[in-house]
Amino acid sequence: MILPIYLYGHPVLRKVTKDISPDYPGLKPLLDNMFETLFYADGVGLAAPQIGLEDRILVVDLSPLADKEPSFKDFRRVFINAHIVERDGTEEAMEEGCLSIPGIHEKVYRKNRIRIRYLDENLHPHEEVFESYKARVIQHEYDHLEGIMFVDHISGIRKQMIRSRLDKIIKGDVRCSYKVKSR
Repeated sequence: MILPIYLYGHPVLRKVTKDISPDYPGLKPLLDNMFETLFYADGVGLAAPQIGLEDRILVVDLSPLADKEPSFKDFRRVFINAHIVERDGTEEAMEEGCLSIPGIHEKVYRKNRIRIRYLDENLHPHEEVFESYKARVIQHEYDHLEGIMFVDHISGIRKQMIRSRLDKIIKGDVRCSYKVKSR
């Protein structure tokens, strides 16, 4: 089932999420719905707050980018109860966008290497290191779990420059090819 994506300005996007318990009801269908929603919206990552949940769950699917980067071919991951334990490497700038902030793209600086602890879809624990674009996408989605959005990383002057566009999104004055939910 394709779920609506909550837009910038909705309070759920600013809440810090909570770890889920092993008996979380409907986890498998939820994950399926998140991947279906992600595919339909033509995104590469989706966090639970973006579909209105305060749970510490995110999904990433880089396989649509495999034609540009072959190592993304089978990179489809679930991160449950994720916690980044280390960010290091060099700080790199890259333009980012977000399904919850349609039509806006800004340059964001992030470390190019992370170590993250999480549970997979079968609730098996992992601790892994990710680098480069994988690290960037995971950090972007992880920020959602902490109530942070990519525009929080841009300079005050850049944020002022896009303020009117953000205000339109808050008001629901936006066109998307996917289902959305505003305040």
